[in-house]
This record gives sequence, structure tokens and C-alpha cells, in this order.
Amino acid sequence: MVVVLRAPLRSRDDDVDHAAAVAHALRRGLVGVGGRLPELPADLDDAVAQVARRHGDRTAARLGRFAAVERGAFAWTRDVAGELWLGRVTGDWHFDPSADAATLDLQHVRDCRWLDDPVPWPEVPSAVHATFERGGRNLQRVHDVGAEAGSQLLWERRSG
Repeated sequence: MVVVLRAPLRSRDDDVDHAAAVAHALRRGLVGVGGRLPELPADLDDAVAQVARRHGDRTAARLGRFAAVERGAFAWTRDVAGELWLGRVTGDWHFDPSADAATLDLQHVRDCRWLDDPVPWPEVPSAVHATFERGGRNLQRVHDVGAEAGSQLLWERRSG
């Protein structure tokens, strides 16, 4: 499966420093979605319920889809310079209660192994480019066999 995690992990809160959020996620080996919570949820079901109450059903549904992405799924994101990064989801959903996570609206996270460097633009599968060009801030699945095969080849060549 190939998923595109918009700008990574882009909060829907326009007050968030998105460049800092991307840098934080890449540096810490995370991928995440927004939906700040003031208190630690007991588990994913509690987190989804709290997010629904605070941010609405659409945000809660997005959190549920994010948590359901299978381990090993390829993740693409774009940094502030427009460079594209390829990663693989390696962990399950967890809640990060740190002040940094709250400030960046990246409390709902999963471990992700990102490649050490961005992927050169011409090597990125065309369906991944198309997904970014559509815009939005959502977790989006790339429904293209070529994108999955291309991501797999890139991963094998670059992940060492």
C-alpha cells in the first residue's frame, strides 16, 4: 500500500509552523495527523472519541484511517522546500503528549523509517506527484499499482 501523508502530517490548524512539523517528524522518525487533545487518551478508541468531540467526525475518521494503515505501507511527504521524502510505517498509533507534539499538532503519531535524503523529483512515481498536485491536507491513498512498485524499487535501492 502507498499512502501520501500531506505536508507531512499537516495540521488543519493554520497557526502551526508546518515547516517545523515536517522537520520534527523527519528528525524523530514519525508520521502523524492532527487533532490536538488536552489529556492523554486511554487508547485509540478513546482518542477517536475525544477527537470527534473536540474537532468533529471528519477529523476523527481521518485519525481512524491513519491508525488502520498497515505496517510496512509506504509513506510519501513533502517538506517546505518541495522535496519529496519516502518512508515506511513501522509502528502502531500512539499518542505523544509532549509540548512539542502539541505545539506542532502532531500528537497522533506512528513510527516511520524515512530515507536519509529526499527522492529526486524525476524518480518519484507519477501517481505520487499527481496526488500532491491535487492539494489538500489529508491522508490520501495512492490507488496506482505503478506507485507501489516504484516506491518498492526506490526503497530497495536507497534504504541500504
